[in-house]
Amino acid sequence: MQVTETLNAGLKREIQVVVPAKDMEARLMERLSDAKDKVRLNGFRPGKVPLPHLRKVYGKSMMAEVVNDILNNSTTSIISDRGEKAAMQPEVKMTEDEKEAEKILDGQADFEFSIAYEVIPPIEVKDVTGIEVTREVYDVPETEIEEQAIRVAESARSYTPKAGEAENGDRVTIDYVGKLDGEPFEGGADTGANLVIGSNQFIPGFEEQLVGSKAGDEKVVTVTFPVDYQAAHLAGKEATFDVKVSEVAKGDDIELNDDVAKALGVESVDRLREIVKEQLESQFGSVTRQKVKRQLLDALDGTYQFEVPSKLVEAEFNNIWNQVTRDLEAAERTFADEDTTEEDARAEYQRLAERRVRLGLVLAEIGEKAGVQVSDEEMQRALFDFVRRYPGQEQQVYEYYRNNPAALADLRAPIFEEKVVDHLLTEIKVTDKKVSKDELLADDEEEETAKPAEKKPAAKKKAAPKKKAAKAADAE
Repeated sequence: MQVTETLNAGLKREIQVVVPAKDMEARLMERLSDAKDKVRLNGFRPGKVPLPHLRKVYGKSMMAEVVNDILNNSTTSIISDRGEKAAMQPEVKMTEDEKEAEKILDGQADFEFSIAYEVIPPIEVKDVTGIEVTREVYDVPETEIEEQAIRVAESARSYTPKAGEAENGDRVTIDYVGKLDGEPFEGGADTGANLVIGSNQFIPGFEEQLVGSKAGDEKVVTVTFPVDYQAAHLAGKEATFDVKVSEVAKGDDIELNDDVAKALGVESVDRLREIVKEQLESQFGSVTRQKVKRQLLDALDGTYQFEVPSKLVEAEFNNIWNQVTRDLEAAERTFADEDTTEEDARAEYQRLAERRVRLGLVLAEIGEKAGVQVSDEEMQRALFDFVRRYPGQEQQVYEYYRNNPAALADLRAPIFEEKVVDHLLTEIKVTDKKVSKDELLADDEEEETAKPAEKKPAAKKKAAPKKKAAKAADAE
């Protein structure tokens, strides 16, 4: 096998490979010899089929197997022998001329093919002990825990029917039919729906128009769907709802006690408070974690500057861009609505894609040098957590990931990254800073500008969602 480098420019490589016809013949004869004792042909005793006849019958198909073996095995070994790592699956090209291909399969021509790929650049892991980050910490006060526990307990509140007009905080039971231009639309109707006025469950402006209504009242509620509404055909549209009020009920006083906790599926009110505290600390802890991680990544981004594989950047950019355009289409918005142009947006997301790829390579190298591992148990737990997102399809999703190494690698990547971040946080200087909730949750304008693709779309309200009980036990 003759291996010749034909391109070495930056991270791009091209290799020309020639396997002489005599070597192809030798590989073929080895396969035919192995198959001789296994093949059954009419007119021949087992193991007595002459090789020339065997070649005549199976020569081309077995030579095709030889070609595939060379392509599958040689590509990896050639790159490895060169001490290189391919950034993505190498592109392999061979002749497309049918006559030339026939000659190769007949053993009458050398087998030639080329390998094109980009290498992962060598990365020298640098000392990180000079990096300093500030970890903002918000200590959740007992008053906030109590307030949140009461809000959770609201789902267990009982209501008593009352005569007279509905007020803010009252529960109304309604039938409704939503219409666009006088015609009912899909998903805009319900019967016997319970709605607590002031809960902001329905789209803006709906609940306020029910204040003052009484049991038996029928009225038309006119609202405008938000421009970023999740259903594009409704976003920004004015709609009317024919509403019939069947009951008005006043909420009974609620007191945090063991009975209320048990109604929520928790053994005691003390345990309810513990769960609420754990939820709040987890939520605020996630914000703290993300801010610390952002500081760390910004520091690494300023420390490591090198050329990154263009194919990786292209793939990352396409992922970002597809998400951006889907979000815009769903909201029926344009780049002009976002105070930018498509050209400027592309440039910004291109820079973001390069940053992500570069930091991904850096973290991978740091993790490898530090011996960071993702255990089988961690992978199994991540897979189960992911599968639970698809109720009714758990088995299919599980089998897909178990049988798809590339999909498992995608599942492993964020776990590995977080473990590398954990490792780095033990190596750098981390200073805790007590902050208020507003300070912790304050938007960082600079961060949002620099990383626009990492913004999460705002939650969109449904046209008429039913109230769902907030079970505190679900957090356990």
